[in-house]
Amino acid sequence: MRELALHILDIVQNSISANAAKIVIEIEENDDADQLLIKIIDDGKGMTPQQAARVTDPFFTSRTSRSLGFGVPFFKETTRMAGGDLTVESELGKGTTVTATMQLTHLNRPPMGDMVETMVCILMSNPEINFIYTHRINGKCYRFDSTKFERLVDDSGTMNFTALNQIKKSIQKGLDEIGKS
Repeated sequence: MRELALHILDIVQNSISANAAKIVIEIEENDDADQLLIKIIDDGKGMTPQQAARVTDPFFTSRTSRSLGFGVPFFKETTRMAGGDLTVESELGKGTTVTATMQLTHLNRPPMGDMVETMVCILMSNPEINFIYTHRINGKCYRFDSTKFERLVDDSGTMNFTALNQIKKSIQKGLDEIGKS
């Protein structure tokens, strides 16, 4: 994948498939340490130790619709090519944490991509899930919590695009304030 935001979207989709009610996305960019940290934490169904040990194997998936799962293995390879690594911690019935680290200035590190559109996409598709997105850049922090905004779906089941637009503007403003355009 050309952008890290697409890897994040893929991992979040795994969390959604695991019936998570809350998904936390943490990104930390630290110039002094030359490190980028991406962490996705969910309260979904989790995995057994055997499943968690095999999650980076492209020929393993818990899905029954197909026998391949390339998302996590591709993300792991991306992190390794950028001087980092990816770990998966999971507990059955409690949830999963995917942690990716990379050298911030590494030549092979993909760009972050559009986190505003990524967040809007996952919120629009999954308004019932509580998403918390935290982005830190050199000590400055922006935090988004979807429970703090108007409902994205009204009582008739119609998408509230006004609320979604407010969220988009809020995330963009927050990222601009910490220096992430």
